[in-house]
Amino acid sequence: MSAAERRRGPGGPGDEPPRPQKSTAILIQGGALGTVGGTMASQYLVVALAIFCSFTQVVIEASSWWSLGMNPMNPMNPVQMSEVYIIGAQPLCSQLAGLSQGQKKLCQLYQDHMQFIGEGAKTGIKECQYQFRHRRWNCSTVDNNSVFGRVMQIGSRETAFTYAVSAAGVVNAMSRACREGELSSCGCSRAARPKDLPRDWLWGGCGDNIEYGYRFAKEFVDARERERVYQRGSYESARIMMNLHNNEAGRRTVYNLADVACKCHGVSGSCSLKTCWLQLADFRKVGDALKEKYDSAAAMKLNSRGKLVQVNSRFNAPTIHDLVYIDPSPDYCVRNESTGSLGTQGRLCNKTSEGMDGCELMCCGRGYDQFKTVQRERCHCKFHWCCYVKCKLCTEIVDQFVCK
Repeated sequence: MSAAERRRGPGGPGDEPPRPQKSTAILIQGGALGTVGGTMASQYLVVALAIFCSFTQVVIEASSWWSLGMNPMNPMNPVQMSEVYIIGAQPLCSQLAGLSQGQKKLCQLYQDHMQFIGEGAKTGIKECQYQFRHRRWNCSTVDNNSVFGRVMQIGSRETAFTYAVSAAGVVNAMSRACREGELSSCGCSRAARPKDLPRDWLWGGCGDNIEYGYRFAKEFVDARERERVYQRGSYESARIMMNLHNNEAGRRTVYNLADVACKCHGVSGSCSLKTCWLQLADFRKVGDALKEKYDSAAAMKLNSRGKLVQVNSRFNAPTIHDLVYIDPSPDYCVRNESTGSLGTQGRLCNKTSEGMDGCELMCCGRGYDQFKTVQRERCHCKFHWCCYVKCKLCTEIVDQFVCK
């Protein structure tokens, strides 16, 4: 690839993602064995290969690019080992767990981007855990490449939020990496000057490159869904449409919340001149907005033409900015290996709260145990001239409550 092609980066929002490579069938042609036993052995071999291939596919389907944001001590993790992409990029990309064929191609073409894909995934996971810290499902991760476990195989509103917030995390990380000069194919934002900006204010500085972050995140995150082909009207096709919709909702939330930031110039802070640029919103604001969309997510179903339509037609149809889901949420009260629910046994709860973090709702009516714990915290802090703060260490015994 030429340097000019590298600088252009991925295409715009309407461009098609890279076409996946056609899978190559493996033909095993054996000579005539001449015996019934030989024929049966061949049949057993075919059956064994089929079982192995189906098992392999299940493992692959369960993995996700989200795993790039996990396992910080893993030497294959690009977040911790970004420099290894300089040497042997192709073998490394093929070994990264959770990537689809299209994502591996993008990894090979844009090796320096992968560190920030991992950072975006990590940002999304942490925000998910913050937003759901007081809910029965608290966005817990599991110790494998699926990151969230089997619960993501259900097209629930929790899955919808997870897809949206992780896609948003990638936009956020890529946009900021461009501004900081970390990537060879992008730089500062080239966004047009806002029409409502006062004339005597300068439009410049080095803004977050949200346009590039949006485009690359769309190319990379959506690649897995777009290279899958399922029969129209099948459940799998509905999940693909659901995932793509929620990915886009997450990206657009970051895009729409970006705002103009300005800095004053002038003698003694007179602010006689201002320089302004485009800046990403704090990601907590993105998480809060997506949590609101989660609470009002639209239940969808497939119609006779294989399109997603709203279950309850009395409500307004969801827009591209809203979250959608196709399955009811599983029971998160009790542990269930088949659905991936970890249950709420052993979770801390708030005895005095009537919300979802309260013991009545969090523990699903099973009751709770009380125990005492010792907490140490800084107290009686005083400012001393000049210039430091000195505190004492206070010990307090507090009551805590955990679900039975």
